[in-house]
Amino acid sequence: MTREVAGGLLRAPVVPSRPTARGWGDPSAPPPWRAHVVGVVGARGGAGASSLAAALARATSTTTATALVDLDGGCGGLDVLLGLEGADGVRWPDLADARGDVDGDDLVALLPRWGATAVLSADRARPHPPEPAVVADVLHALSRTVGVLVLDLDRSRVVAGESVAAVCDTVLVVAPRDLRATAGALALRHVLDVPGADVGLVVRGPAPGGLGAAEVAEAVGLPLRAVLPVDRRLAAGTEHGGIPGTGPFIRAVRRLAAGLLR
Repeated sequence: MTREVAGGLLRAPVVPSRPTARGWGDPSAPPPWRAHVVGVVGARGGAGASSLAAALARATSTTTATALVDLDGGCGGLDVLLGLEGADGVRWPDLADARGDVDGDDLVALLPRWGATAVLSADRARPHPPEPAVVADVLHALSRTVGVLVLDLDRSRVVAGESVAAVCDTVLVVAPRDLRATAGALALRHVLDVPGADVGLVVRGPAPGGLGAAEVAEAVGLPLRAVLPVDRRLAAGTEHGGIPGTGPFIRAVRRLAAGLLR
């Protein structure tokens, strides 16, 4: 799908939506139905937020239409993590003209698929971040089309207050069990304190210094949503064709997903 075709299908000359504190559009209007929006952000670099976002999207796609959106453009593209870098479909650079009342059904049809999950990824060959207005309109369209929208958030933008974290129903902060990640989670606290949002901590990995998951949660002042076990197959799988579909990591993520959507 070429950039011109994507832009022609999705562009509409109407007043675009803008994100508000808890959603998109006019805050004075009755809130329309929309997807459950889950944002995932790492407490530090290398925390595994992208892997968790992808696994969550795959888990929820078994029960409802799900889209996974890459908002961490500096990481070379979520499609690479999923083994989709050669798959046909549009990426963020193809949507530069997707403004206004974007048709969500058309958009989902243009995206590459990872199993049942529609994936909107950055593009390593065109590493230019989308304009904030384009992001708002595209996410608005997706949120009116799918049941669950999982966002792989850019940590630096979240810290700066420039991300769409404020429109998420659920935000998960992923923290390895070390002091640097604990400090990073603390740095996120003030920008994630959004009324009505469910913000929780997901702790993962080994504890080189013996730091426990409950200790991390207490230190950062966030409820502990899950503890993800070490899974050697995860690292191997992401290097050889994508995240594996089985193993202790995947089982823990499925339990997390079921709890979020109850």
